[in-house]
Amino acid sequence: MKIYIKYMVSIRCKMFVEVELEKLGLQYEFIELGEVEISEDLTLIQMDILNSALLVIGLELIINKKEILIEKIKCVIVEMYHYLNKSTVKNFSEFLEEKLNYDYTYLANLFSENTGITIEHYIIAHKIENIKTLLSYDEMNMTEISSKLNYRSVSHLSSQFKQITGQKPSFFKTINTQRRLT
Repeated sequence: MKIYIKYMVSIRCKMFVEVELEKLGLQYEFIELGEVEISEDLTLIQMDILNSALLVIGLELIINKKEILIEKIKCVIVEMYHYLNKSTVKNFSEFLEEKLNYDYTYLANLFSENTGITIEHYIIAHKIENIKTLLSYDEMNMTEISSKLNYRSVSHLSSQFKQITGQKPSFFKTINTQRRLT
């Protein structure tokens, strides 16, 4: 039985889900971002108990098919920006169509109608959060961050960062460094 989990977007989330499944004595075939294949069908009581356990750690089961597809779109975006070599992904819309077996226009409309933002704006917001994280770690320079997140140039990254956050990346990095030191 496949179950779908909202907000499951990292390896740490996968580990938490694995622990919760083991606590409940549920056997699983695989755990992926947003998706778990459980060996047996769950009863309504088991689903409720699992959902309660997931809510405690900030995750939740998804029942609605449209919500499942929206969560899959988000997981593909996370996968693309965290786990894949972006040079192999030339066109995101084609990549998304291949991964989910749906027409991109349908996916884009569904996503916008249900989240209130476009896929493109979601990707930008996700990239900005990644930039903040990478700047906080202070392990990569702006050129490396720009390349890692598939920006055309450092100036494009800086411009988009300032447009979304109201700050230049260098200012954000300085403020963040000062906070860590105090």
